[in-house]
Amino acid sequence: MSDPSRPKGPKIISVANQKGGVGKTTTTINMAAALVELGYRVLVVDLDPQGNASTGLGIEMEDREFTTYELLLEDVNLREVILASDIDDLLVIPATVDLSSADIELISNEKRSFLLHDALRQPQMDEYELDYILIDCPPSLNLLTVNAMIASHSVLVPLQSEFFALEGLSQLMLTIREVRLTGNKDLRIEGVVLTMHDTRNNLSQQVENDARDNLGDLVFKTRIPRNVRVSEAPSFSMPVLSYDSASKGAAAYRDLAKELVGNNNKAGG
Repeated sequence: MSDPSRPKGPKIISVANQKGGVGKTTTTINMAAALVELGYRVLVVDLDPQGNASTGLGIEMEDREFTTYELLLEDVNLREVILASDIDDLLVIPATVDLSSADIELISNEKRSFLLHDALRQPQMDEYELDYILIDCPPSLNLLTVNAMIASHSVLVPLQSEFFALEGLSQLMLTIREVRLTGNKDLRIEGVVLTMHDTRNNLSQQVENDARDNLGDLVFKTRIPRNVRVSEAPSFSMPVLSYDSASKGAAAYRDLAKELVGNNNKAGG
């Protein structure tokens, strides 16, 4: 039974799309940085075995002694697994390739789909006074992604402005529907954000029109442009907001964060 005296927990958002290369990790780290700029305290949970969100936020490999693998499968203390990034108020639970075997190990666990849900709701989590938790999901609809969705209040879907983009979305929507039926009836879609968008490109415009026709208000007004600075920033282990604060990419992620916060305030959650 939940303790009514405990403070209201942070808003937990999964950033998910089973298709790789859509800007999922880029969106996670830059949204986190933009939310921090707005005065919020944010934790990024790296649930992708590639560990790109950890790298993109400056967490060196030698500092990843305890990771999301240990968080899910071993009784590790939160203080050992939550690391500070180079940005004040932006914390990280990192990942390594160890996580790639977690799917197999989770299958034999009775609570396999609820491990992340429970880990992120430990009383000790209150010490961190978080406003948002962003989960960077792997590019597949596996048990790790299901764990993320069951742990989350909502799912944010990056959608690359390219041919066939909407086709993969239907499978993701089916997974969200399944999670609602089996483990998290309140899971909602935070929104779909168009990434790598080029206003000069007819295909980008067509994908945007199709997405808005099919999904309506679920599509964020803010679009993330195809931007060299956004692509360069991860190789310097920082969000684009730190790498080139004045770039179009940084401005777009700031707008997206404001839109997300505004939508949540309107929804009262």
